[in-house]
Amino acid sequence: MARKIAAPSIVAAQGNRPKTIAEYVGRVNSGTDAVSIAHMRAPAGWYEPGQTPDFDEYTLVLDGCLYVESPAETLAVAAGEAVICEAGQWVRYHTAEDQGAVYVAVCLPAFSPERAHRDRPPGADGAPIDDVAGDGPSAG
Repeated sequence: MARKIAAPSIVAAQGNRPKTIAEYVGRVNSGTDAVSIAHMRAPAGWYEPGQTPDFDEYTLVLDGCLYVESPAETLAVAAGEAVICEAGQWVRYHTAEDQGAVYVAVCLPAFSPERAHRDRPPGADGAPIDDVAGDGPSAG
């Protein structure tokens, strides 16, 4: 049976600046655990903590440019391009200081904070942690 999703749920986002996450399919909006589909709007200069997720993430950039950091490199993913981030691999997303990004993210299985395994902020447990990919986000 088909089920129409009339509107998304707005989900709280991690990061230094407010990012809009409109989840259409996933644990919050549709009760779906197998996959999540969300429309994201990240402002210029935004970045979020790194993560080592238990899900594959497929991202299609619709407007602007999204930077995707891994221990090996930083990819600039422009409008009309996509990126695949595999489960179990450290990754961090951000935008340039002068340009935001609009994109669609699909996670298999569905995104959840528990599955994201986000980096702890320095000193969260009383001791600093190393920045895996350098001293914060770079702009490409």
